[in-house]
Amino acid sequence: MRQLVRTAPAALPATLRAPLAMTAALATAVLVALGILHFHESGLTGIDAALLPSIDGVQPPWRYVALVFDFGGEPIGSTILVALLALVCFLVHRIRTAVLTVLGVVATVAVTTLLKPIVGRTIHGEFLSYPSGHTALATALAVVIALLLADRLGWGRAPAVVLVLGLAVVAGVAMGWAEVALGAHYPTDAVGGFCAALAAVPATAWLVDRVAERL
Repeated sequence: MRQLVRTAPAALPATLRAPLAMTAALATAVLVALGILHFHESGLTGIDAALLPSIDGVQPPWRYVALVFDFGGEPIGSTILVALLALVCFLVHRIRTAVLTVLGVVATVAVTTLLKPIVGRTIHGEFLSYPSGHTALATALAVVIALLLADRLGWGRAPAVVLVLGLAVVAGVAMGWAEVALGAHYPTDAVGGFCAALAAVPATAWLVDRVAERL
């Protein structure tokens, strides 16, 4: 098993290390800045005040769509998605990516879980909201899928970066919209969750590769 991990393709392709490191640094800066801006806040301000009235409280059939997305971020739904993606990675002999699927999601969820009580932003008076764990999880899974596809397709740096960021944006926007539409988060909570995943997953992938290379 040790040999399989050591010789497996990298979780973070070499061509993506530098651009995703810069993306992670920028995402971390935005995550921290939004956390400071909304520190112990519970009201609507700025972009949230402008966007929330037009998004919050969607009616059927869009509400049903939002609930489907939301289920993917719940414990049962997320466990199913992580297990399926890890299994696919294992079946296509991407052992490190299978490990990243689990550890990347764990790291991302850990970041959002730790930040919520620190930032102390609330919605509906009592629920900690910043950053959005659902949005972070969806974005994290999208990044892992994109890393797997970029490696399998053998794309160059530019198209691979577009693929990773493109899938991350699609997943982040979809889940972020669902969480705001269901009244669970402010729009900037979703942005924070998106940034948490962009910061945590590449760092975890780099760590997985470093440990695997030293086995």
